[in-house]
Amino acid sequence: MIADFVAGFARLIASNPDDIRVEVQEGDEMTQIVLYANQADIGKLIGKSGKMIGAIKTVISGCKAKDSVSYRINVEAI
Repeated sequence: MIADFVAGFARLIASNPDDIRVEVQEGDEMTQIVLYANQADIGKLIGKSGKMIGAIKTVISGCKAKDSVSYRINVEAI
């Protein structure tokens, strides 16, 4: 559910939405979401001073209250 949200949101922002791919790596206490995007879209996804990725992290942190799992998001170039 969270990975689908992140992928959908990233596709709306990206100039190359077909290149967006999300991988989820689940751990005991933390789930890591790796967002792969085209090199040209990395700046758009992170945003000025990290505000865009910070907003995504804020939305996802609300899910922690529901299922008590911490999430970490990393943005990487393809």
